[in-house]
Amino acid sequence: MTFDPAKTEYDQRPIGVFDSGFGGASTLRNMLRLLPDESFIYFGDNANAPYGDKTEEEILLLAENAADFLMHKGVKALVVACNTATSAAINALRRKLDVPVVSVEPAIKPACEAPGEGRVLMLATVATTKLARYRALQARMPDPERVVNVGCSGLVERIEAGLVGEADFDDILREKLSPYEGEKVDGIVLGCTHFPFIAPAIKLYAEAHFTGECRLYDGNAGTARQLKRVLSRERIAAEPGTKPEPRVSFFTSGDADICEPIFRRLLEIPIYE
Repeated sequence: MTFDPAKTEYDQRPIGVFDSGFGGASTLRNMLRLLPDESFIYFGDNANAPYGDKTEEEILLLAENAADFLMHKGVKALVVACNTATSAAINALRRKLDVPVVSVEPAIKPACEAPGEGRVLMLATVATTKLARYRALQARMPDPERVVNVGCSGLVERIEAGLVGEADFDDILREKLSPYEGEKVDGIVLGCTHFPFIAPAIKLYAEAHFTGECRLYDGNAGTARQLKRVLSRERIAAEPGTKPEPRVSFFTSGDADICEPIFRRLLEIPIYE
């Protein structure tokens, strides 16, 4: 896909961001910090969350619907802030849309390149770990067998309910991670944008049950940097110092009265960086 160079130096249109629900708020936090002059329109497909238990065809349709919604809002670029939607739909979206499309990717490359020989646990939705795009990414790692894919069904649903406390996930983490009890784990990839919000719970469990460094990785900072590069390359960055208001407009396929307060809280609560 090709883009016509911008006729002017700056572009004040908003950037569209979508996720299956609230997870993309963790990606958006990074973009808000790195791009202080940009405004964003966020669409959470909360009525259809989670995407991780759906077929590839279902995820593709939902992603296209979310993208269409944001395109009708007049966005200048689109960020797919959902690992599962990226795996199922990113190529189709880039072919279809006439704006730049940036996606979040699981941070297994930095995890695999870090010092250590222990396992790298890739925590994600079941769908992400099975889709061809992610499998191809794993195959490109120097030692693909070092990466252990862990489909963590149940976590997204609780985060969608607004739960982020360390004690809210003990039972699911025990169920999914107990097979690796006592093993050396040097990296844990948070392969779903919902998971950074429960990083303290994951870190606490890992340090109690694994050996190794148990370093946490996610792709959000890399997504923000890529978006900044794309805005500069396409000459569609906002004018510096404009201080746009509102910075973030929120839309959802769910109940806005319930969803927006949770979304706004997730944008503000301290999470691991």
